[in-house]
Amino acid sequence: MGAWPEIDELYERATSDDSLPGVVAVAGDRDGILYEAAFGRLSVAGEEPVRTDTVFALASMTKAFTSVAALQLIEQGRLQLEQPVADVLPAFGQLQVLEGFDGEQPRLRAPARQASMRELLTHTSGLGYSFANAEILRYHELTGTPEVTSGLLAALEAPLVSDPGTRWEYGTSTDWLGQVVEAVSGSDLASYCAEHIFAPLSMRDTSFAPSAEQQARMMTLHQRTPAGELIVSPFAFPEPEFAAGGSGAFGTGADYLRFMRALLRGGQLDGERILAQATVALAFSDQLAGASLPGAIRTARPELTNDVPAFPLAQGWGLGFHLVLQDIPGMRSAGTGDWAGLFNCFYWIDRAAGVAGAQLTQLLPFFDLRVLASAAGFEQGVYARLATPAPA
Repeated sequence: MGAWPEIDELYERATSDDSLPGVVAVAGDRDGILYEAAFGRLSVAGEEPVRTDTVFALASMTKAFTSVAALQLIEQGRLQLEQPVADVLPAFGQLQVLEGFDGEQPRLRAPARQASMRELLTHTSGLGYSFANAEILRYHELTGTPEVTSGLLAALEAPLVSDPGTRWEYGTSTDWLGQVVEAVSGSDLASYCAEHIFAPLSMRDTSFAPSAEQQARMMTLHQRTPAGELIVSPFAFPEPEFAAGGSGAFGTGADYLRFMRALLRGGQLDGERILAQATVALAFSDQLAGASLPGAIRTARPELTNDVPAFPLAQGWGLGFHLVLQDIPGMRSAGTGDWAGLFNCFYWIDRAAGVAGAQLTQLLPFFDLRVLASAAGFEQGVYARLATPAPA
């Protein structure tokens, strides 16, 4: 159990009223762990409890690892932010823009220009996701091109949905970025991250291919029914053909906290540096350069995600991280980087306040309002505790 009773009570309620099947919550500052606890069950079909060493499918929380990997290569001069992706990956240069359909025939054209590495990092490359873009979903259905959830490399052959640099669109940009890392480093992404991120930070339970022992510690994926009940999800994890830079990693809350604390500390933890301080500052600065954020991310696959509405506050996008550009009272500060994973995992890294946290569970569809309420309550509880003077 955690050391903060008010947060413990929050999660005890959430896992007893079916808001969450089970959960691990972690928070830390530059000096160490502030909170780490597990609640609920690994599966609603059993009684085995979630533990702090439970392994989770991180889904899009993987994007932060791949972004850091690319930033390391940029620091080394082996990659440039403004470099066209096609310079490294000629196949990317063959992608066309999907303009619509003539009956059941996709209508494609060449992009106005080629996307850069910066645009992969900021999701302004023009690439989309089939579960968040009905046009791309229809393209997959009509052409038989596999979706990214298939684990097949051919999923990256899907076309752009807009010209590079014109708008923010959530999609396979970071999967392509992972391919860039492989091409430039000469190593597969899983091995690269293991050597240059996970091992230096002692993230022993994080990988793109969990061992049998780690698989035995994984939480079951759940689904919330329209009636609000929690059941074991029918979604099956594929045997992937490649290490998906946008979604393919697995890990524990404790490991992810070490990664977040390294970024809180300007790129180093326990004497191991993964990024220069100036690079971290750049990654957490708005890089959209006038490209617009959408009013909402509309679902095209309701079994995978709910609509994600826009929040009524100033936002941006850095090099791999969504950014909040104004203080949220009682919660995160302006400049905080954050994101989430499809299975309703959420994290934030508040460099101004020097605190980071994450809530991990395994539940579809994404953007579950009851999970979000717990995540918000956890974050508010962390900041309330930080604001409380220590007893004399």
